[in-house]
Amino acid sequence: MKRTFTCIVCPNGCEIEAEYEGTEVLTVTGNLCPKGRTYVTQELVDPRRTIATSVRVTGGTLPLVSVRLTNAIPKDRIFDVMREINGRTLTAPTHIGDIVIKNILGLDSDVIVTKNIQKV
Repeated sequence: MKRTFTCIVCPNGCEIEAEYEGTEVLTVTGNLCPKGRTYVTQELVDPRRTIATSVRVTGGTLPLVSVRLTNAIPKDRIFDVMREINGRTLTAPTHIGDIVIKNILGLDSDVIVTKNIQKV
């Protein structure tokens, strides 16, 4: 079977054509670096994504603070993770690196703050 992928690992955004059977990658063409083959294999076997979003903040100089995951999670769990994140509200101050949710949904990834928000 053949499929075209747009690699998201680096800024090149290579259009990669892969021939595969099941989860076995037979050929990969179009990648400018070795990461392209790794990406295609990951996409076929266990697609994963990271999330960057925001969480409400009370008593701060801004109403929202940016957060991100520390590790990629299975692509099919994104909506579950977002439901958990959207249910959180922090109280100012927040600091870069603060853990909002440790090991979210048991997926070996923490939700951490990526911006300092001062208390009003």
